[in-house]
Amino acid sequence: MISIVLYCPEIPPNTGNIMRLCSNTGFSLHIIKPMGFSLDERSLIRAKLDYYSSITPKIYKDFNDFKKKVNLNKVFAITKFGNKIYSKEKFKKNIFLLFGSETKGLPDDIIKTLRDRSLRVPMANQSRSINLSNTVALVAYEAWKQLKFSGAK
Repeated sequence: MISIVLYCPEIPPNTGNIMRLCSNTGFSLHIIKPMGFSLDERSLIRAKLDYYSSITPKIYKDFNDFKKKVNLNKVFAITKFGNKIYSKEKFKKNIFLLFGSETKGLPDDIIKTLRDRSLRVPMANQSRSINLSNTVALVAYEAWKQLKFSGAK
């Protein structure tokens, strides 16, 4: 299926919302450290509600650790500097959707490494960013829609 990857997430409620989204879609969650919080933080627990029990995030100590364990040809970097609008991509099964931290996004070297597989969500010219959990939901549901909501009731 699809894997959501969070690079250095900083805001617990965003990660909690994304955990809940993963639980409801059947997607897996991967988190690349460092994180700006603990997975048992109160605000994270409130956002994820009881859904967390159905998923166990895969944790990586850094991006190099992640690179060693996944096929980078299946990773899409979601960044406001992406080459293609996310809805124009033809998604397949077993991909990784990589999202940057709330305040810093993805580092330039990661964007450069994944340049050919970098996607963006359109925004008005004056906009700086969209909330992380909202962006994850937009892109995740587009990918899932293209896979005909595989695994859904």
